[in-house]
Amino acid sequence: MTAEGVPVMRASLISPLRAAGRTDEVVQRISEAIHLGLVADGEQLPTESEFANQLGVSPMTLREALAVLREHGLVETRRGRRGGSFVRRPANPPPEPLLARIRAATVSELRDLADEQFAVSGASARLAAERASAAGLRKLLTLVEQLARADGMGERIRADSRFHIEVAIAAQSERLTRLEVDLQSTTAGLLWLSYAGDPDGGEAALADVVAEHHAIATAIAEENGDRARSLAERHVQRNLRRLIDLHLRTVEEGSG
Repeated sequence: MTAEGVPVMRASLISPLRAAGRTDEVVQRISEAIHLGLVADGEQLPTESEFANQLGVSPMTLREALAVLREHGLVETRRGRRGGSFVRRPANPPPEPLLARIRAATVSELRDLADEQFAVSGASARLAAERASAAGLRKLLTLVEQLARADGMGERIRADSRFHIEVAIAAQSERLTRLEVDLQSTTAGLLWLSYAGDPDGGEAALADVVAEHHAIATAIAEENGDRARSLAERHVQRNLRRLIDLHLRTVEEGSG
């Protein structure tokens, strides 16, 4: 982290897997981090041994995952003295894997995920109201503006998820930040897939999310921890309803 508590975008934000990872799990974790913007387009990833240790997997598993990511066009490997693996981020994530994930989930699993998000986001917002630096507050307001101007699903996913991660960073809690990164990796793409399914193309939903983010940032700036927490928790509850609606819709379409 920098002296003001705001980390540089780097691969170190990618959290380790919770259990011994299979290749497909590692592929999913790195893919999501790339689409979320946790690693910048063109950024060089750590060496295989360093990256494998960071993710808690074997070098062989990571090597296999990088091979799959190269096939997907998300990673480019260059040879030579200045070589290594470099990120290649597309403008938008492919919708098919997201649809498969939301279809395979159950309502109970989505609720359980929202329970964790409820606890992490609410605590982060309350603590941010107590601890946020001036630079952290400026970053939150900048991200609200970025989301309002975002064009396309990819930009909206990155601005949305980065806002929530920055709230945790403003709380000055490394554990909450790691948990928020993990949660955003799991949910952000699914949420914006649900917005994209709106009849108006998601523009009304975008305006709602921007307004909710602005309200959370304002409560943090006003050092009103109770209000910041309440707004963050309501935001999570609203997102849960959208995820459940998307799940039921995709299951119905798949059986039709």
